[in-house]
Amino acid sequence: MDVNEELIRQIEELKKRLAKAESEKETYKTLVDEKRLKEANRETKDRLFKFIFGNPENKIWTLSLYNAINGTNYTNPDELVFNTIEDVVYMRMKNDMSFIVSFEMNLWEGQSSFNPNMPLRFLVYAGALYDKYTATSKYNKFSSKLQSIPRPKCICFYNGKMEQPEKKILKLSDAYDGNGDIEVLVTMLNINYGKNKKLMDACKPLKEYAWLVDKIRKYQEKSMDLDSAIDRTIDEMPEDFLIKKFLVGNRAEVKMMLLTEYDEEKHIKMEREEAWEEGREFEMANTLKEKSRADALEKELSDALEQIKELKSRLNNGVKK
Repeated sequence: MDVNEELIRQIEELKKRLAKAESEKETYKTLVDEKRLKEANRETKDRLFKFIFGNPENKIWTLSLYNAINGTNYTNPDELVFNTIEDVVYMRMKNDMSFIVSFEMNLWEGQSSFNPNMPLRFLVYAGALYDKYTATSKYNKFSSKLQSIPRPKCICFYNGKMEQPEKKILKLSDAYDGNGDIEVLVTMLNINYGKNKKLMDACKPLKEYAWLVDKIRKYQEKSMDLDSAIDRTIDEMPEDFLIKKFLVGNRAEVKMMLLTEYDEEKHIKMEREEAWEEGREFEMANTLKEKSRADALEKELSDALEQIKELKSRLNNGVKK
């Protein structure tokens, strides 16, 4: 083999190393991004829906939505008392929001994907909430007289992309194999923009929230990245929108919540697919612990490129090894 052939062979070998390193770099980048998303999900406990309507600062908006749903006309937000439980640890569930008004226990949950199992989630939430209520009120569980408790009302606000009716009743009993003695009813309301017009017209903040989500999705359909779509939507929101000042003042938190929510469905799908691969989850855990490997790959790529450049120069100038 002459000198030129040897140089060409070395260049080809370096190109293969370069391609392999590039591929490995992309793999690590994906894994690191997934870890960041998981961390974001852990750190960002609230969804935007809860941040808007489950925030004590915005009780007037919560009361407005309650009135719109129930046909009531309460005007004093102080009559509404939040009692949200952040962690139902043994089920690894979080309650979006709950509050008591007019001796009614309201449990609200926002969902960006259809989940027919919501009644069980509400059953778990309700158990924890009533346990808390009886422990902090004058309820006497040993009394021979019937003790009154707040009547429960379970609402799921759906704004996913899958077509769903404007209103749907989800039943716990639908999950039973046969008859059962416990029933839980959850009213699922479709709050996508253009749905449930009467409800939207009765609650301006809800209509504005629906507009926000719809606008972001439309910008994404035009191939705009999510981060830019969120910023542009907030900036273009009409000045008379009640929620605009709140969103602008909390832009960083709002963006993190939306980025986490919008990536969640994609992330869950990815995890399900990877779960089928033998040992994949264990593999990912170990790989993520070696994030520093990404830096090493960057150096390897740089070195390979420099070597290719030098070898090509030698080949062009006819320099012997």
